[in-house]
Amino acid sequence: MTTRTTNDSAPLPKVAVRAVPYLPLGLLAGLGAVLAYLWKYPCRFGGAWNGGVGQFTHFCYTDIYPLFWNEKLNEGKVPYLDYPVEYPVGIGGIMEFARRLAHGDGVVFYDVTVVLMAIALVVGVLLTAALAGPARRWDALWYAAGPAVILCAYINWDLAAGALALGGLLAWSKQRPWLAGVLLALAVATKFYPLMFFGALFLLTVRTGKWVPFLKTIAAAAGAWLLVNVPIMLANFDGWKRFYVFSRERGADWGGLWFFFQKTQWFGVDRPGFLAFLGDPEKLNTMAMAALAVLLLGIAVLALAAPRRPRLMQLCFLALAAFMITNKVWSPQYVLWLVPFAVLARPRLGALAVWQVAECWYFFSIWLYLVTQVGEPGLGIGDDPYFLSVWARALAVVVLMVLVVRDILRPEQDLVRQGGADDPSGGVFDHAEDRLVLRRSLFGVRRQPEAA
Repeated sequence: MTTRTTNDSAPLPKVAVRAVPYLPLGLLAGLGAVLAYLWKYPCRFGGAWNGGVGQFTHFCYTDIYPLFWNEKLNEGKVPYLDYPVEYPVGIGGIMEFARRLAHGDGVVFYDVTVVLMAIALVVGVLLTAALAGPARRWDALWYAAGPAVILCAYINWDLAAGALALGGLLAWSKQRPWLAGVLLALAVATKFYPLMFFGALFLLTVRTGKWVPFLKTIAAAAGAWLLVNVPIMLANFDGWKRFYVFSRERGADWGGLWFFFQKTQWFGVDRPGFLAFLGDPEKLNTMAMAALAVLLLGIAVLALAAPRRPRLMQLCFLALAAFMITNKVWSPQYVLWLVPFAVLARPRLGALAVWQVAECWYFFSIWLYLVTQVGEPGLGIGDDPYFLSVWARALAVVVLMVLVVRDILRPEQDLVRQGGADDPSGGVFDHAEDRLVLRRSLFGVRRQPEAA
């Protein structure tokens, strides 16, 4: 009788050992992706996307299906080259990939896009867990299967930009600035909002003096952005610039606070005469940019004068929230932008749960409001209940911002920093010494020493 030797007791490779704790989160993210697909069931299988109010009363609207027709993809048009597209080139590339597989079928186009976005969601959840670190890995569950994420996952292509942005920030946390710049640039080339994260990196660079990795990131980002944009610009500049022209010319739209301000009546009361300028569409871009500039200036002062250097994720969250609040439009799927950064900035259950309730409230309100707008008032809601949900969501985000600011000013209350941590996802900023700090008396508090 011969004996067989096995290596069953041999240790697993380090990569496999590291991946094991992430497996449950990946599976839960996959479950969230499936639930998000099933949420669209009445439209996907019932034909509600082809017209009528069913897509609103069943709360299963998506931009993906109608844009297959509106952007002439059903006719075989190539984005930018044959027809101008209202999105950056990253989304145009995803559209073209799905178009080639759809063969003129809008439902297949939607299904292919959903598969890509589902992969982006799973990747984004795993990246969020990695940024949170071993001690707080399960905070990423908010992104894997949060109620607002499931409701909004497949309205648009936002999950793709989220995965790229989170990947870039993880690369930064691992002190790989070139890769960080490339991924962040690709995120900006997919959705514009990740541009805010460069500002957060810049502020912490100013405070710590870590200029070399920051400049490498900027150089890589500039090169990567040009690499994916210039060929389209050269092939058809008018098609490429459509996104930027559309963004500049677009008026106040659904969900934005500016949309409320442009109404002549606010909750049944005439808009005060001295605030009439808020309703001037010609001044809208200037007002929106000015409001954003004021908020970003406040964040900059906070970053450079706080008693202890803020964490990178705290500043990313504040900058992104400021961008959303002051934007001309605030679509329901924008919640996908903020969830991972809200969790990484302040992983406390209470405030996050209240905010998610407000986001879900807005999700249902916008579709019922659109029912009324298309001529079925008996099935929908009017201005007052709709704008109540608009303000509830905005105030919930503002409350989160205030709480994050409080954690920055009182770092001993920051849940992430308890136990001796400094900035787990900050890369070179982690435990870095201050090089430039504004007067610490500005906030009336003394500088807190960093944990050893």
